[in-house]
This record gives sequence, C-alpha cells and structure tokens, in this order.
Amino acid sequence: MKKVPRWLKIILLVYALIGIAFYSFQKKILFQPVVVTKDSVYQFEQPCEDVWIPVDEKSETHMVHFTVPDSLRKGVVLYFHGNRGNVRRYRRFVEQFTSHGYAVWMPDYPGFGKSTGELTEQAIYDQALQVYKRARQFYRPDQIIIYGKSMGTGAATQLASVRDCKRLILETPYNSMRSLVGIYLWMYPLKSILKYQFPSNEFMKKVTAPVTIFHGTEDGVIPYRNAVKLKSVLKPSDEFITIENGSHRDLNTFIEMKQKMDSLLDYRP
Repeated sequence: MKKVPRWLKIILLVYALIGIAFYSFQKKILFQPVVVTKDSVYQFEQPCEDVWIPVDEKSETHMVHFTVPDSLRKGVVLYFHGNRGNVRRYRRFVEQFTSHGYAVWMPDYPGFGKSTGELTEQAIYDQALQVYKRARQFYRPDQIIIYGKSMGTGAATQLASVRDCKRLILETPYNSMRSLVGIYLWMYPLKSILKYQFPSNEFMKKVTAPVTIFHGTEDGVIPYRNAVKLKSVLKPSDEFITIENGSHRDLNTFIEMKQKMDSLLDYRP
C-alpha cells in the first residue's frame, strides 16, 4: 500500500480543522450582536416607543417603533438591520423615512439587544412574519415597505415572498448566504455545513411587489459580483441601482441613493 505523503496529510489536516472551526463557530462569525438588559433605556433623538412581541414562554422580540404624527403618517417601514450591534447601531438611518411621513419598526433579532431566543434562520423568518402581522393591524399592505440592510436582506426578501407589501427595498444584499460564503470557502460542502442559507435568489422569484436594490461597486463585505447575480431573478420592472465607488457602509452618503429614496418615499400610486 502506497504511503500518503506528509505534505498531503498536512493539507488534509488543515482542511479538516478549518471546516470544523467554521461549522462550530459560524454563528459568531456571521453574527456580532450587542446584548443589553431588558430594563436598558435607549436614548434616541427621534420619538419612539418599545414594543414587545412574545415568541414563546422563554423568548420575545424587542422592537423599537419610531413614530411620526398621525397627520403626517403615510405608512410604515419594516426595517431588518445588519448582522452587528442592535437597533442602536442603525438608528441613524431612521430619519430618511420619518422625514417622509413613514413610521419605522425596527426589530432586533433573537439574541440582539433586548430580544431573547435562539438565533436560527427559521427564528429570524418567524420573527419577521410576526412583525408583519402586527403591522397589518394598523396598515394596509400598500402602506407597508419592507426594507433589508446587509444580513437583513435575507429576512426582508423571505418576508416579501410570502406577504404583500408596497415595495421591497434592499441595501447591499447577497445572492444567497451560501454563494457569499462560498467566495471564501468554496472547497467545503456548504449546503450541508452552513446553518444559515438565506437563499434570497430563490425567495426573490416569489416576490410580487416592486423591488429596488442598491449596491456599491467597492463593497468589501458583500462583493458587488455576488449581489449582481440577483438581476437574473428580478422582474422587468424591478430596479438594481449600482452606486459607483460605493462601499458597504456608505451608500446613504451618495446623492444617487438619496435622490432615489426620496422619489420612492414620496411616491403615491
């Protein structure tokens, strides 16, 4: 029997160790929450209130409802944020919606901020659906905008694929989490070992609402070449807006995005 070369043993060992490490710690790699106690008080400039949505006996979703006067209210934006921090990190994006008369409902994922529960892909989808059901108690579907940023684009797209809304807006989305992680770990069977698949490309095929996507060409977190794959599953009337030289965290500073968002939020069918 031919002896296995030492160099090949080392390669196989490194391959196995990296695979085991990723499988074991992928939640910590993909999600970086900041947890606060339930009695913590957020200090925001915009008027807001805390909303609690029970999940089960042991867990509940905490959501911040950024309000606007009833006389100005056009509808609501369900805002699904990125993979870091908690609502506090994303509060600076709220004013672009409230200034146009939209309330903003921003939930924290399980294990983020004051929200409790196990952080699984299905739990994120279930949470998004509960937020939508709560919104439907106050708003018609044509008053609800579903907005996803970065990691949150998977939850937003899945929700829009099963519920009606005025528009789905995605900022720095990925084609699917498997294809994104596959850029770096292409040599592993990600279909089997990746616990968070977020197949946005598959969900997008079922979205009937208008879709607008923003992505920068210099995005170093979710490469433009990955996001642009979503074009193949968009409807002819949907929009994929490329921000030249835009990175992952600065798209809102570009005039192209500001003007387009103003247009979308001012639009009345």
